[in-house]
Amino acid sequence: MAAQTAEQQANADTAEAAKRAGKVDFKMVTFSLAGKEYGIDIMSVKEIAKAGRFTYVPNAATYVRGVYNLRGEIISVIDLRIFFHLPAERKAEEALESLIILRIDEHVFGVIVDAIDKVVGISSSNIQPPHPIFGDINVKYIKGIVENGGKLYIILDVEKIFAPEREEDIEAKAKSASLLQKEGELIERDRRTGDRGADVALDFVRETLAAFRGFHGSELTDAWFRSRFAEWKASRKAQDLQLKEASEADEFLGSFWSPETGRLWDDDYAAAFEAALPPIEARSINVWNPGCGKGYETWSVACIMRKRYPEARIRIWANDSDLLAISMAPNMVFGENVPPYYGDFLGRGRNGLAFIQSIRDSIFFEFHDILNANTLPPLDLILCRDVLSFIPPIDQKRLIGDFSDKLKPNGVIFTGANERLGEGWAHVGTEAVPAFRKV
Repeated sequence: MAAQTAEQQANADTAEAAKRAGKVDFKMVTFSLAGKEYGIDIMSVKEIAKAGRFTYVPNAATYVRGVYNLRGEIISVIDLRIFFHLPAERKAEEALESLIILRIDEHVFGVIVDAIDKVVGISSSNIQPPHPIFGDINVKYIKGIVENGGKLYIILDVEKIFAPEREEDIEAKAKSASLLQKEGELIERDRRTGDRGADVALDFVRETLAAFRGFHGSELTDAWFRSRFAEWKASRKAQDLQLKEASEADEFLGSFWSPETGRLWDDDYAAAFEAALPPIEARSINVWNPGCGKGYETWSVACIMRKRYPEARIRIWANDSDLLAISMAPNMVFGENVPPYYGDFLGRGRNGLAFIQSIRDSIFFEFHDILNANTLPPLDLILCRDVLSFIPPIDQKRLIGDFSDKLKPNGVIFTGANERLGEGWAHVGTEAVPAFRKV
């Protein structure tokens, strides 16, 4: 009887497995790369297309093929083959590429693949964990492996490929929980010994800011941080000083950011920055703008410097490690509400206002991580607003030393509104536009 029961259980398990295998609850768009089959969750796919003649993006990473006008929306185009260091067939300039249009959060962009196959429906229970043996790409970018219709599909995790900060947020939350537990233990210890728990709270706010948002409090921002913590403490209950989630970290950092962040600088700030620029007699002026983001401050500075040094040849190297932002920066188009300061540097195009060619030619937008080697000529100016504070202190010191080596004798660094360089640097700017020169 026991043997019969075991057989019946085995049959039931087999039937249940077959039932699960036949349930279609996951659909993917399938395509090929370098002879292997891949898939992307259809929920991330906006559409598929055939396209070519992409607009070239100067100095972009090799896998950025350019930008494309998708029914009036300018999107970045990434060659997924080059991104993963796979062989890519060379096609004639007018040839059309297979393009998958993805939507990741608020971003829309296209990825080029060898060929697009079809939509395949599968049971998610059949997806197996990723393993390096199945792909030519980093296993961290693979969501799973599944067999269907005699083909083995590698399912890509496009959110990890193009939005890696999500994984970091998860790790940050885990770290923050650990910090909060540790903080509670230390505050309880200080209560018993008579020490001040508020000082411990300050240190842990500093640590949770690093965990949630990568903000590393150091001597660069010590004055701002202590002032902000005093405001924070005054506005909250003593037992509620800690940052328990990312939104609270954002609230704490609300007053940190420099003026005009994330947009073209308004007339007043542009004029203040122009007044803070040093006299430069050289005919050629070199500028570095690491952490340029979407390029708003780079475009602003390019115009300001053209006004300040009308006869000079100006070259600006603008870098960022955000692939989507830096690939869109060279082709920004604006509406009618552009500050008057930039009127002389804008022309009207088919999709709106864009900067004139002489301004565009002065900027080299490049995908680059500031922590890697920075090969640049001697520099007159470095514009590094609100960037150093999001780098660990040991790397802050290394980069400031790198800045010192790259600057010409009278070169100047512009930092964020709440960042101050210390020993070895003289403050030569204003409160609104901090600038520092080597002493």
